[in-house]
Amino acid sequence: MAAPDAIVIGAGPNGLAAAIAIARAGRSVVVYEAQDGVGGGCRSDALTLPGFVHDVCSAVHPMAVASPFFRTLPLTQHGLEWVEPPAMLAHPFDGDTRAAIVERSLPQTAGMLGLDEGAYLRTIGSVANAWASIEDAVLGPPRWPRHPIALARFGLQAMLSAERLVRGAFQGERARGLLAGIAGHAMLPLDMLPSGAVALVLGAIAHTAGWVFPRGGAQRLADALASHLRSLGGEILTNAPVSAIEELPRAKAILCDLSPQPFLRLAARVLPDTYKKKLERYRYGMGTYKVDWALDGQIPWRDPAVARAGTVHLGGTLEEIAASERDCWNGRESERPFVLLAQHTVSDPSRAPDGKHTAWTYCHVPSASTANMLPRIEQQIERFAPGFRDRVLARHVTTPADLERRNPNLVGGDIGMGVMDVWQTVVRPTLSWYRTPTRGLYLCSASTPPGVGVHGMCGFFAAECALRDVLT
Repeated sequence: MAAPDAIVIGAGPNGLAAAIAIARAGRSVVVYEAQDGVGGGCRSDALTLPGFVHDVCSAVHPMAVASPFFRTLPLTQHGLEWVEPPAMLAHPFDGDTRAAIVERSLPQTAGMLGLDEGAYLRTIGSVANAWASIEDAVLGPPRWPRHPIALARFGLQAMLSAERLVRGAFQGERARGLLAGIAGHAMLPLDMLPSGAVALVLGAIAHTAGWVFPRGGAQRLADALASHLRSLGGEILTNAPVSAIEELPRAKAILCDLSPQPFLRLAARVLPDTYKKKLERYRYGMGTYKVDWALDGQIPWRDPAVARAGTVHLGGTLEEIAASERDCWNGRESERPFVLLAQHTVSDPSRAPDGKHTAWTYCHVPSASTANMLPRIEQQIERFAPGFRDRVLARHVTTPADLERRNPNLVGGDIGMGVMDVWQTVVRPTLSWYRTPTRGLYLCSASTPPGVGVHGMCGFFAAECALRDVLT
């Protein structure tokens, strides 16, 4: 077999995106994947009982629908169908306080926040209305924007921490808690930058693209990407681990969907010492403790409105969520962790036997934590859904060590592949971003701009570099 023009290591969403961009340009490409199937963090499996489909890592995919690159691909022709739940997000509170619900409709969502209606429209609403003008800047490496005025308006709010943004803009507990929960996806303390930007972007995308998920499981998105790549002539080799760059066939370009630590193990002998030292200084962030359940019925939420949402944030007030995330950052497991939950089967019954349901959750923990968080996570669910434990048929726990064992990119259980503070948003993993000093060798993982999220943009931009540099 003739050597391909390009080799991609890793068949996660970014690796597949890079391979598709190269194949679409008419170049030959082969993807090497160590696991027995494609997907990386975008996989599904029967983790609990036969007939129940659980997402192994990523579960809700607003960034995939919002992705400027994925939008150009005919993924529906390759079996992908998006499910939009009746409500995007629910954030319940204690007692008789009504849950805050994010609907697909921006005015409807704002209207349910009472005295904070105007504030929601000025914050989340302004970003949603400007999204078409700023998406290229937000979902790409730092560069001169196409719409600098629109980006500057976004930046005035985005350069606030989530706590400053929320306390300055909102008066009511419901709106403050809602925005704090969205900011919790940043895997940063809420008084650090750019946690406010994360809240604004994810909140806006709930209205512009929706917090959707693939019918049948996250695996369907990875399978559609792989199918499209093969239709373009690309090749995928599974059960094909690579232990050293030198083992690979000669190719003009090698693109690695790897975070810095596994990349160094693979490529140390072909990289200069100065660059290796920069990668060794790259910082990984909080770990993740994940639990999946097979359930005998729907989750019995105290507030029935919560059952309409695909995603539920369990943490109560701004103060409680901020304390939980600060604890993790400082190396302590929170007694009342902020829990992120997805209830897919309410809108996608194909994921469970008739009348049964699934639940997918995780909370943040210190890197490589060995603490048993299962009782604390279940207590948080019971707090807002009394009787939840009575509906459990089976559980499956995934610890930070389990995550890293399954996917070595997730060092210490960090599903973001590196801290996304201001420094590492720009210097990710170095100022050369996708390019390494070794000609033809590139990084294309979430450890490059724009960072974490199932959007494929890291792979797309790395492929663009390779096409300009060595694949002309």
